[in-house]
This record gives sequence, structure tokens and C-alpha cells, in this order.
Amino acid sequence: MLFLFMAQRALIVGAGGQLGVELVREFTRRGYHVTGFKRSDLDISDQSRVEHAVSSVDPSVVLNAAAYNQVDVAEKEPLAAFQTNALAVRNLAVACRQIDALLVHFSTDYVFDGGKGEPYVEGDPVHPLGAYAVSKLTGELYAQAYLDRPVIIRTSGVFGPGGLRTARGNFIELMLRLAHAGQTIRVVEDHVASPTYAPLLAARTADLIARGAPGVFHISGGTPISWFEYARMIFRLSGLTPELRPTNEREYRTAARRPKYSALSNSKIERLGLEPFPPLETAVKSYLQLRKLHAAQA
Repeated sequence: MLFLFMAQRALIVGAGGQLGVELVREFTRRGYHVTGFKRSDLDISDQSRVEHAVSSVDPSVVLNAAAYNQVDVAEKEPLAAFQTNALAVRNLAVACRQIDALLVHFSTDYVFDGGKGEPYVEGDPVHPLGAYAVSKLTGELYAQAYLDRPVIIRTSGVFGPGGLRTARGNFIELMLRLAHAGQTIRVVEDHVASPTYAPLLAARTADLIARGAPGVFHISGGTPISWFEYARMIFRLSGLTPELRPTNEREYRTAARRPKYSALSNSKIERLGLEPFPPLETAVKSYLQLRKLHAAQA
């Protein structure tokens, strides 16, 4: 008797971003037939186009890694943030419901206000502090309103090799640019997050889908660290010695309010049997090694 194996189909929205490129790579490696849409390929704020694209691919899983993440600019243009981070998620949820596909939506640590002072778990009360954060929380609510079993993944400070090719880069690239410019670098020491390596986030996402568990999950780097200490780690591992000075929220005002402590706990996914994240230093070393390889090939 002959059995034919049909690969599951995955549709990845935001496939050109730091997380999106890793999702394409990871799900392809795991045997999925992957279709990726970059921002230029599909306007996810257009409901009819989203429904047509999703139905044409007919995937078993749709992963939404697209996001408007200009936190400060969102205070001036909240509608733009809301269209991408909220209404577009509604469009994807409706399209997934029509073909009975799983929606995996990536959200953010910014849905919390940072007042807890220790890593957040999934059941902690949410309290967004600005337009960007409100739009991301609304995206979560839309996914839950239109679908019975969505997967919502909150993460923090994503960085990955894709940042070498994107216009905005990531925190590591920003620090290295400032260091090579020879200027004094000031980084806040009173804001704490849990920076997340994109290849590991993609792998844990695939592991989570394989478990078949719906709901809200935190998948982050697992190491609470201030942005100042993170910058110091980056320079130490890069062999650079720029003039780095700590600052704080009071001295360094931004247009948007940010949670002062937004590290996320991975305890829920670890209880499901997913592998813990390695130390942040290990992930940063991996990133810097890939960065050297990329430079050598350029």
C-alpha cells in the first residue's frame, strides 16, 4: 500500500523582517511548504486582499510577524499603528476562520506597564502605556474575538541576523553604529527587558505549534537585563571600548511611555516541555559570529 505524505502549508506574513526570515527558514527546515509575504507583497490592512491571499495558499497555519513597531512615532500617528497592529490582525483572523487555519500572532512585552518589578507571566494584568502598546494589545483581542484557538506569542527586544539587511536594524546594530561613530553613548539603566534571539524564537514557535496548545504564551530570551547592561555586554563581546554612560528615564525623555520592567517569564512554555533559552550572552555571541560571516561574504 502506497502512502503519500502531503507537507503542511504555512503562510508567513512579515517574511522580510528579523523574525519573519527566521520563521521561513525554520518552518521550511521542518518540512512545511512555506509561502512568505513581505510588506511589499501584501497590504494586510486590506481585508479583501488578505482573504484572497490566505484562501489562495490554503495554509494549515498562518504566522503573523508583521508589525508597526516605531514606538515613539506611533504617538504622532496612532492610526497607522492601529491599522497594522490591530485591524490587520482582525483581517487575518477572519481569513483564518474561513478556512479553519491556525493563526499564530506575535505580540509584545509592552502590553504590560512594567510596575510588577519581576518577569511577567501570561496571566498578569495588562496595562499598555502608549499608542503602540494599545494597538498591540488590541491585535491580541481581535485574534481572540474571531478565533476559538489562536496562538498569541508575546516576546521582547527581538534581534537576529535579518537585522543586518533591514533599514531599522536592531539594538545591537544601533550600538555598533554609535561605537564606530566615536561618540559618547548613553543608554538607560532603569529599563529592563528580556532580549530575544530571532532564530531561537522561530524554533520555539515551531515547537509550540507541534504541541497543539492554543492560548497566550511568553517566549523571550529569558534573561532580565537593563538596556545599559545589555549594551555593555555587546561592546565587551565585540571587543569595543566606546565611552558608554548610563542614563535614566528622567534624563532621557521619549515621546512614548515605556514599561520600566518588561522582562517575560518562559515558565509556561517550559512546563510544556520546550527547551529553555540559553544565556543571553550565548545568543549575542552567535549573532556576532553570523555578523562576521556576513561581512566576510559581502
